Amino acid sequence: MEQIILFAPLVGALIAGFGWRIIGDTGAQWVTTGLLFLSALLSWIVFLGFDGTTEQIHVLDWIRSGTLDTAWSIRLDRLTAIMLIVITTVSALVHLYSMGYMAHDENFREDESYRPRFFAYLSFFTFAMLMLVTADNLAQMFFGWEGVGLASYLLIGFYFRKPSANGAAIKAFVVNRVGDFGFALGIFALYFLVDSIKFDDVFAAAPELAQTQLTFLWTEWNAANLIAFLLFVGAMGKSAQLFLHTWLPDAMEGPTPVSALIHAATMVTAGVFLVCRMSPIMEFAPEAMAFVTFLGAATAFFAATVGLVQNDIKRVIAYSTCSQLGYMFVAAGVGVYSVAMFHLFTHAFFKAMLFLGAGSVIHGMHHEQDMRNYGGLRKKMPYTFYAMLIGTLAITGVGIPLTGWIGFAGFASKDAVIESAYAATSGGFAFWALVIAALFTSFYSWRLMFLTFWGDPRGDKHTHEHAHESPKVMLIPLGVLALGAVFAGAIWYGSFFGKTNEVVKFFGGKYGEPPAELVEAVAERSPKASELHYVMESAPGDAAIYIAPENTILHEAHYVPTWVKLSPFIAMVIGLITAIWFYILDPTVPRRLAENQRPLYLFLLNKWYFDEIYDFLFVRPAKALGGLLWKKGDGNVIDGSINGLAMGIIPFFTRLAGRAQSGYIFTYAFAMVIGIAVLVTWMTFIGGAE
Repeated sequence: MEQIILFAPLVGALIAGFGWRIIGDTGAQWVTTGLLFLSALLSWIVFLGFDGTTEQIHVLDWIRSGTLDTAWSIRLDRLTAIMLIVITTVSALVHLYSMGYMAHDENFREDESYRPRFFAYLSFFTFAMLMLVTADNLAQMFFGWEGVGLASYLLIGFYFRKPSANGAAIKAFVVNRVGDFGFALGIFALYFLVDSIKFDDVFAAAPELAQTQLTFLWTEWNAANLIAFLLFVGAMGKSAQLFLHTWLPDAMEGPTPVSALIHAATMVTAGVFLVCRMSPIMEFAPEAMAFVTFLGAATAFFAATVGLVQNDIKRVIAYSTCSQLGYMFVAAGVGVYSVAMFHLFTHAFFKAMLFLGAGSVIHGMHHEQDMRNYGGLRKKMPYTFYAMLIGTLAITGVGIPLTGWIGFAGFASKDAVIESAYAATSGGFAFWALVIAALFTSFYSWRLMFLTFWGDPRGDKHTHEHAHESPKVMLIPLGVLALGAVFAGAIWYGSFFGKTNEVVKFFGGKYGEPPAELVEAVAERSPKASELHYVMESAPGDAAIYIAPENTILHEAHYVPTWVKLSPFIAMVIGLITAIWFYILDPTVPRRLAENQRPLYLFLLNKWYFDEIYDFLFVRPAKALGGLLWKKGDGNVIDGSINGLAMGIIPFFTRLAGRAQSGYIFTYAFAMVIGIAVLVTWMTFIGGAE
């Protein structure tokens, strides 16, 4: 069953990519979509029937060299099972949605392979992502990691006739290579120290790595901290964290289904999965995890501020994705990996639905993406409106305060992240950054809804008159994702954020009673320390996630003050009220505020000028160096000096050799006599004739 889940998308990609002339355009679409739905169905069977026992399913031998053994195996544990349903479910629905979205694409008239190639790329991306999450060793994971990068390059630049799409694809590829270099260094370091890159071997060696010093860049480093940091650099690239985030908004140049698949539920969560997968290492790297927490919080805040003023509907959701990924990394950074996976799980449903809903709006508005040209679309697109309303209620965290789980999916998981951040930092930077980001998230999410579906129609009158609801093949995926956005948080709240023993059991770990001194230490902060359970030290090789015995954050997060539990709800309400004031009650306020705070508005509109700074620091110097090497190096030195010298010497010897080949026998006889005379003279002088 697991092999079918993994290879069905690859089979679909090969059939659609190379056999579309035989089965036709429609056949290619149905084959890829059908195989993805098969993978999704089997993934849910695996997830719901998983008993917590980790399995390694051998597929084939791959690389064997000395102590290096990278056999291709499927690692099946709870982490894998969660990612399987996220990837295959979203991908299957995106495939179905794409059948309607791409049906009237004008590019198909010029290139009959256009749609089959698109579906082949989608399926190949899904296969690469499944390769990544089912990996049983780091080489196999890196193979899937790079495969995802290749597929994203092809999909982002799918409209290859658009210069902006080509530029966005190259930008995504290059920025991700920066992160991937750090990931590769982390793999090299692990193999150097552990003599293996199999997960079980690496996890078992984690305590020893915490006691090991490693020389890197002429400095001594703690091995666990250095490796954790290098692995996180890889995660920064894929998951668009601050400083390596600039590719994500530009990636919106790809078709909208690509945005939903890559930038909502799958590729961008690969970094979060990596950190959670490597939790046995991360638990022994406190300094690295403090950096993960700080950068995740900074990313959540940064992206939320930029999302406040964006006008492209897809870019608003893209920055929202970037911000929500920051939440996940904060949860992982403070050691509650199950909560990070919880938010990843719920986020997949409501964010994919928001992207597909945005695609439905763009489709109905004849590819108009500027929200300033929308307005009053509730009656034109009622199903899309309700789907995006549910997605907005989920992402802003609407629910009943203090219940923890009675609400939309984002309410349960986001509150769990914020409560964990407070428990770990005692109300430090990470906690407040996430609360403020929650307020901004509420504001820009409702801003999107009000600009799009409320008010009077703006922009082109003809476009509004002909605005229409999307076909059923595009609406059905929205309905399915809406179910997840409503119920996913409540159903799996206890499994991801219940008592420690409940969570650990769900993920397949071992748990037992804590030592008395640990109970006493926690009792000072928690009146229910007797309920504490912890993962036993034998767990690293057995558990999907590993919680060190001294990591009590998951437990303490349930006993934070009441005001902390209310803070995300209050932030959501403030954001909603402000959005109503700005875009329903007095729509002139945003313009006046932007004019009065012009520098701040431009600062946010230009995304904190990261692109301009990188252009000045890296792009322009690289182009200048390239121009110098081209004009001065290649032009003057090679073409001017070396080639000029060669053009004088080589023709001279060529003419000389040509004269020697006269064609007359006496010329050759004379040359032979001269040659013999030279040899005799040489032998005489060196004494060879004695």
